[in-house]
Amino acid sequence: MFYLEAFGRSFLHALKNLFPIILVVTFFQLLVLQQVPENSLSMAFGLLIVAVGVALFLQGLELSIFPVGKSLSNQFARRGSLPILLSFGFAIGFSAVVAEPALIAVAQQAQEISGGRIDALTLRLLVATSVGTVVALGVFRTIMGFPLHWFMIAGYITVVIVTWFAPEEIVGLAYDSGGVTTNVVTVPLVAALGIGLAVSIRGRNPLTDGFGLVALAVMVPMITVQLYGIVVYSGEQTGGELVNDRNPGETAATGPLTILLELAEMIRDVLPIILTILVFQYLVLRRGLSNPRKVLFGFALVILGLYAFVVGLKMGLFPIGTSMAEQLMTLDGYLFVYLFAFCIGFATTMAEPALIAIGQQAEEAAAGTLNGNAIRLLVALGVAIGITVGVHRIIVGDSIHYYIMGGYLVVILLTTVAPRYIVALAYDLGGVTTSEVTVPLVTALGIGLAGSVAGRSVLIDGFGLIAFASIFPIITVMAYAIVIEHLAAGRKTAK
Repeated sequence: MFYLEAFGRSFLHALKNLFPIILVVTFFQLLVLQQVPENSLSMAFGLLIVAVGVALFLQGLELSIFPVGKSLSNQFARRGSLPILLSFGFAIGFSAVVAEPALIAVAQQAQEISGGRIDALTLRLLVATSVGTVVALGVFRTIMGFPLHWFMIAGYITVVIVTWFAPEEIVGLAYDSGGVTTNVVTVPLVAALGIGLAVSIRGRNPLTDGFGLVALAVMVPMITVQLYGIVVYSGEQTGGELVNDRNPGETAATGPLTILLELAEMIRDVLPIILTILVFQYLVLRRGLSNPRKVLFGFALVILGLYAFVVGLKMGLFPIGTSMAEQLMTLDGYLFVYLFAFCIGFATTMAEPALIAIGQQAEEAAAGTLNGNAIRLLVALGVAIGITVGVHRIIVGDSIHYYIMGGYLVVILLTTVAPRYIVALAYDLGGVTTSEVTVPLVTALGIGLAGSVAGRSVLIDGFGLIAFASIFPIITVMAYAIVIEHLAAGRKTAK
C-alpha cells in the first residue's frame, strides 16, 4: 500500500510536469492552428506512458539510488580521505550520467540523424567520463577552497576557443549534451556530495562552496563532445539529414524479443550506477545495505521506468515537437513559432521541481539577500528567451558558433563583475532548468523546425535549443544580482 501511494504521488508529479506542455500545445492547436493532428490519440497515449515511466523511475530512485548515494556521500565527507572522495566523485558522476534519460534520448536522436556517424553509446560514454572527471575536480575545489569563478572563466574561455575550431555538425549537439547531463539522476546526488562536503569542512560556506558541481558538470562535456566531433568529421563530411523513417507514432517494441532486448539495454544503462554503489558500499566502507530487498526493488523500478520513458518519448513527446514545428511553419510569418517557443520555455521551467527546490534553498542560504520566487521567474524568463533566440537562429540560418560564443562571452564578462555569492548558484540554475520531459520536446522542436525550413540541415541546425535554454538563465540571474547589489549600494550611499 505504501508503494502504491508513493507511486501515485510520483505519477501526479510527472503529470504536473507534463501539464504546462499539454496546456501550451492544446492552446496552439485549438486557437491558433484550429486543427487536431492525425496521430493525436497515439501522442496522448505516449504522454501517459511517459508519465508512468517517469513515476516508476522516480519511485525507484527514492527507494534505491538516492538514499544509498546520499548516505555514501555523507560518510565519505566525514571520513575526509581525498583519494576516496575523488574516486567516489568520479564514479557517481560517470554512473549517474550514463543512466540519464534525457542524454539517452538526445544521443539516440543524434545517431539516427547523422546516419550512424555519431555513435550514441560513444557519445554517452564521453559525456559520462567528462562529468565524472569534473565532479572529482569539483570535489577537489571544495576541499581546497578554491574560488569557483576562476574555474568557470577558464573553462568557458576554453569552450569558446574549441567552438571556433569545431565542425558545425557537432556544435549544437555538444552544447545540448552538456545541458542534459544535469537532471533527475545527477543533480540530487552531485548536489548532496557538494553541500555535504561544504557543511563538513570548517570554513566552507554551503552557498559559495556547496553549489558549483552541477555547473562544472555542464561545462566540460561541451568541450569533449566538440573534440569528438573534430575527430569524427575530420574526413569527408556529410550533410546531416533525418534518416529515421519510422512512423512517429510507432513504438520501438514490435514483439516480445524486441521488448526483452530493449529491457536488456536499460539494464546495461543503469548497471554502472548500481555497481558504483555496491562497490563503494561493500568494498570501501565494508558495510552491508540496510534494506537490500528494498534497494533491489528500487533498481528494478528504475529499469522499468526507463524503458517506459523511452517508449513514451517515441510515441508522444518527439512527435508533438516535430508536429507542432511543421504545423506552425505552414502559417504566414514566424510570429506564432516564436510565441510557441517562448511559452513552452517559460511554462515548463516554472513547473520544474528542481528549480523550485533550489530557489527555496538559495533563499534560505542567502539569509534574505535573494528571493526564491524572483529567481524562478528570472530563470523561466531566461529559458523562454533562450529557446526563442535559438528558434530564430534556425529560421534565419545563422551559424550557431557566433550565438554560442557571444552568449558565453557575456557570461564570462558577468562572472567577473557579479557578486561572488551568486556565481555558483547562477551556473547551477543554468544546468537544472531542463527536465526529463522538457528536453525531448525542445529537441524535437528544433529538429522539426530544421526539417521544415528550406536549406536547413537537421544535424547542423536541429540541435542547440537546449544550449540556449542553459545560457540565458545564467545571464538573467547574474544580471539580477548585479542590479540588486548596485541598488543596495546606492541606498547605503544615500543614507
